Amino acid sequence: MSDRVTAELAARLPAGALLTDPDSVARYAHDDAEWAPFGKPLAVVRPTRTEDVAAVVRVCAEAGVPVVGRGAGTGLSGGANAVDGCVVVSFEAMNAILEINPREQLAVVQPGVVNDDLRAACREHGAWYPPDPASSPWSTIGGNVSTNAGGVCCVKYGVTRDYVLGLQAVVGGGDVVRLGRRTAKGVAGYDLCGLFVGSEGTLGLVTEITVKLLPGLRAPERTVVGSFDSLAEAGEAVAAVAAGGVVPSALELLDKHCLEAVDAWKNMGLSAEGNVLLLGRSDTPGEAGEQEVDALLRCFDEAGATWSARSTDQHEADALFAARRLAYPALERLGPVLTEDVCVPRADVPEMLRRIEEAARRHDTHIANIAHAGDGNLHPLIITPPGDDAARQRAQRAFDDIVDDALSLGGTVTGEHGVGLLKRKGLHAELSPEVVAMHHAVKNALDPHGIFNPGKVFGTP
Repeated sequence: MSDRVTAELAARLPAGALLTDPDSVARYAHDDAEWAPFGKPLAVVRPTRTEDVAAVVRVCAEAGVPVVGRGAGTGLSGGANAVDGCVVVSFEAMNAILEINPREQLAVVQPGVVNDDLRAACREHGAWYPPDPASSPWSTIGGNVSTNAGGVCCVKYGVTRDYVLGLQAVVGGGDVVRLGRRTAKGVAGYDLCGLFVGSEGTLGLVTEITVKLLPGLRAPERTVVGSFDSLAEAGEAVAAVAAGGVVPSALELLDKHCLEAVDAWKNMGLSAEGNVLLLGRSDTPGEAGEQEVDALLRCFDEAGATWSARSTDQHEADALFAARRLAYPALERLGPVLTEDVCVPRADVPEMLRRIEEAARRHDTHIANIAHAGDGNLHPLIITPPGDDAARQRAQRAFDDIVDDALSLGGTVTGEHGVGLLKRKGLHAELSPEVVAMHHAVKNALDPHGIFNPGKVFGTP
């Protein structure tokens, strides 16, 4: 049957869109999730238009062949990993910005547009697209939609779902539908557009996205830094910021493990600054912004900061936030990294950080910590020596304990990376059987052939 499917795809697709060479296909088999299983794709399709995607889905629906969508492959949960015999649809060639409309404060893009490229293009039109995941120089808007990605500034400005007005998707047996709207308001029918954001490719393939923009250029940011001896003290500062009603434009955490890894790679000299750094920013203009900075520093100091300061050097401030984005790839150079993505109420950040440290001790596992601390989204990074199976098993136990601890504090198993393959057990622990059944009913209604990203999110752990 595989030969028949590839022949049918070749007949319906433009020249060059279909890849079947094993070496070429293998490059699309998995994302960046460490230890998430993946299979061998039958073929890869690189469409350039919605009609190509619809043709692929029709062929695969008729043959019962799974379809797995893929953006830039920067995912950290296995959501884009191939299953045996599937067709991977890579949106790398659907990378056009179709419209930027400052008057209506929206942009229309294909899913392969890189996040930072959209942000740069919007700036040229005097507009701003806020969602900024740490992978924004590489990740695509389609991938961001798939996992409802957040980012550094989401503590103040929200996540991807808050900016998706409408989308076009291929569903069912190849039907092309438009969901959502272009207007500022609209409540006609169920929010099916919002349903697709964060669905991780399990309901269909998104081929066009309309996003909301904010008017004007972003105001300059003031940066503050606090150094702490322990994760728990830094967590207390985060809780104090939330309790004080301060809403910074960023509040990020890096521990010494991350700073040392970045220094070893980029020689930035940051690890001498302290064991744990909190990086805060305010983009509130005028005197109100100065008061916000004062409040951040006061929260840092009262929580036990060894030192805190405004940054008066923009280059230094930008370097600190660059280090935050570099932390994950820097740690990857040390060995396999199993990435967590739990989110807890902000008041419980100190306790969650304590529990992460305890999990590291209990399982004799090296855990580094970065976090979108301002909204309680923590990213413990569990590092193991290459080829050490015993360390890998300990790391997996620590991973499971961190998920359990987050849930016990009223948190969630994923704040922005998605469930994919790595968090399926945690998802079933977080949601009741009745709610899981509702999700299955939605999946079956929109994907009656069961071909879209099978096994992900709600598959058997």
